[in-house]
Amino acid sequence: MADQAIVPEKLALSFWGKPRQHWVMLGFGAICTGLAWIAPVPQLSLALFFAAGAVVATAVLLNLHATRQRRVDRRALVQAGSLIEDDPAPCFCTDRAGAILFQNQAATARFGPRRNQPMSRALAGLFLNAPAVVFRQEAALSRARYTRETVASRKGQVRVTAHRVGTGTLWRLDEGIAATKRSGDGISLPMMVVSQNDTILSMNDVMRETLGRRAKSLSEVFTNLPLSYLQQADLCTESGKIPVTVLEVDADDGRREIYALPLHHGGEVDTVAARAFEALPVALVHVSASGNILASNRQAQALLDLKPGETVPLSSIVEGLGRPVNDWLTDTLEERIPNRPEVVRARRKDEDQYLQITLGRVTGAEGKSLLAVLHDATELKTLEQQFVQSQKMQAIGQLAGGVAHDFNNLLTAISGHCDLLMLRHDRGDPDFADLIQINQNANRAASLVGQLLAFSRKQTLEPEVLDLRETMGELTHLLNRLVGEKVRLQLSHDPALLPIRADRRQLDQVLMNLAVNARDAMPDGGRINVETLMVHLTEELHRDQAVVPPGHYVTISVRDCGIGIPPDKLTRIFEPFYTTKRPGEGTGLGLSMAYGIVKQTGGYIFVDSVVGKGTTFTIFCPAYDMPLGELATVAKAPESTARDGFQGPAEGVVLLVEDEAPVRAFASRALRLRGYTVLEAENAEDALKKLEDINVQVDIFVTDVVMPGMDGPSWVREALKTRPNVKVVFVSGYAEDAFEKSGEKIPNSVFLPKPFSLSELTSTVQRQLH
Repeated sequence: MADQAIVPEKLALSFWGKPRQHWVMLGFGAICTGLAWIAPVPQLSLALFFAAGAVVATAVLLNLHATRQRRVDRRALVQAGSLIEDDPAPCFCTDRAGAILFQNQAATARFGPRRNQPMSRALAGLFLNAPAVVFRQEAALSRARYTRETVASRKGQVRVTAHRVGTGTLWRLDEGIAATKRSGDGISLPMMVVSQNDTILSMNDVMRETLGRRAKSLSEVFTNLPLSYLQQADLCTESGKIPVTVLEVDADDGRREIYALPLHHGGEVDTVAARAFEALPVALVHVSASGNILASNRQAQALLDLKPGETVPLSSIVEGLGRPVNDWLTDTLEERIPNRPEVVRARRKDEDQYLQITLGRVTGAEGKSLLAVLHDATELKTLEQQFVQSQKMQAIGQLAGGVAHDFNNLLTAISGHCDLLMLRHDRGDPDFADLIQINQNANRAASLVGQLLAFSRKQTLEPEVLDLRETMGELTHLLNRLVGEKVRLQLSHDPALLPIRADRRQLDQVLMNLAVNARDAMPDGGRINVETLMVHLTEELHRDQAVVPPGHYVTISVRDCGIGIPPDKLTRIFEPFYTTKRPGEGTGLGLSMAYGIVKQTGGYIFVDSVVGKGTTFTIFCPAYDMPLGELATVAKAPESTARDGFQGPAEGVVLLVEDEAPVRAFASRALRLRGYTVLEAENAEDALKKLEDINVQVDIFVTDVVMPGMDGPSWVREALKTRPNVKVVFVSGYAEDAFEKSGEKIPNSVFLPKPFSLSELTSTVQRQLH
């Protein structure tokens, strides 16, 4: 944002300019100190010194707390300011005293510069009573972190939205809101709109005629306040009290719509009640004590798929309560359970539709019955399921990362000691083949751990620039063996294809998984089309709750002509442990792993399917636009020879810090065999203690990132204060982002993920030193 650089200065002036309690306490401490020096009695002098020390210590703690709070508030408001800068609606940020700290471009163009002015003064030209509008919003923010109100201005309706940000406030003004039809017009029962503080904002003609007067407050209409949902109350009219059932419906901007439904039956009143029941814009069902539906209005008939006048048991049209519906109705009627809303599923709907039902007791001439108010809760239920799923994904991801860390330590020790044994055995040795098997199986285990981390999106990627025409051509031979003889694989490329930057091993794994799924979807054989295409998005692509920004993309499509995926399962296809295959044929981890790899690479993956016609998975990868000469250089670069053989002798002093004893033993032996002098430490504290000896010379630190006590980056930063030229190699069984989260990048450092081989460790150390 244009003004972002000066925002912290504005906030600092605003917060530091306020008087604080700790300054008074410091002054009091200074007075006590002065009196202590001139006190005639030593005991009094000592007591004054103690009092001064206690006051000063308290003041210092208050100062630290206030400073921390100021930083939190400042950070929150700076972030809010960066969000509103390009907002087309006028937006302001105010401090705790209500003074404007900064405003976006739209606010400056609309109201002019208003810095350091009260919000009410900035809005004075917009509203007739701007201080009252600001006061109402601030009062509402004392109860909630968000409030909104539509206010009539000189030029029409304006929606004022206020958010609490730290101790300040973010304001947004939406002008030109179209005036809506007044609530309650055309409804044949008494109705009014009230504010959060029970002020009557409007009432329809039927309510005014019923009351015989205008009322300003809800207390003038009902005597037994506060009202509760479906409460029986007396409506105070000029001609006396009328018993009604009160229905409340939440409206916009924190307002409430209150409907008064007459209770009596017979004659003209019964006609009014019937018309009101039918015209009420809320789904209502009248239920008998035995659980049968006596009546329902049009709104309820649409929700429950009922026919007009149909009387059936409520238990036959709703389910999913977790207990018999009739028991719930009886307990509510007899007041044995608290009256709270319940969520059920509509049984007559083909698609999933959830309803929130609130019951209210009604007492009439025919005895006790229930009035049920229904709301469509399908969207709420969907959001709840998505939230639960996200929580489950987070928990499984954390578990996957922890398990992978422990496995990587074990595999490092296994493969490392295997490498040490292979150095002492020739290829003709009978034990050499066994060592090769151990090494290969350790590598397979490392691959499985990589899949586990890919599923949780925590694996360490090794991206490189790839030309898909070459890499996928090499992969085709393996894919043909995977899909079998009954399935034909067809590969086609866009001639104008740009390279991408991705981890080749992980991308191959994604494509193999998609090809195997396509094969399984065609049990009788068929054709799999794998196609690459250049796509240029000129505007954002919104799809499947994802937003793909504009730019150049390389798309990879894997299309089959198999059985397809039903629409109700498409939304869950990337969930972990969810599979459309028969029991015993799928783990449900393949597509979730593919989703994790693609997302971590910065791409997107979508699925389209038609039952009986086939399925298409499409991957969007950002194009890497680089000169062709550079691409050719990258393509011809020799691959790492980390495992090809052991290199010549080297020298240098290595401080090895590793809390896992088997890993430390292997790494120490490997580095000594390479010719290095190795100093070992089992934790960060031990390493710093060794470095206290200035006669100890160290050329490079090799340290684990996550250890008990002080972590790797923390102790290395401390050590570099006195030894700034030492190189660093960080190793970890966690992904590299665990190292990045620890703070700023350490200079002259590289990251080596576990499990690593003997050659990978020694070559990494050698590259860092030379």
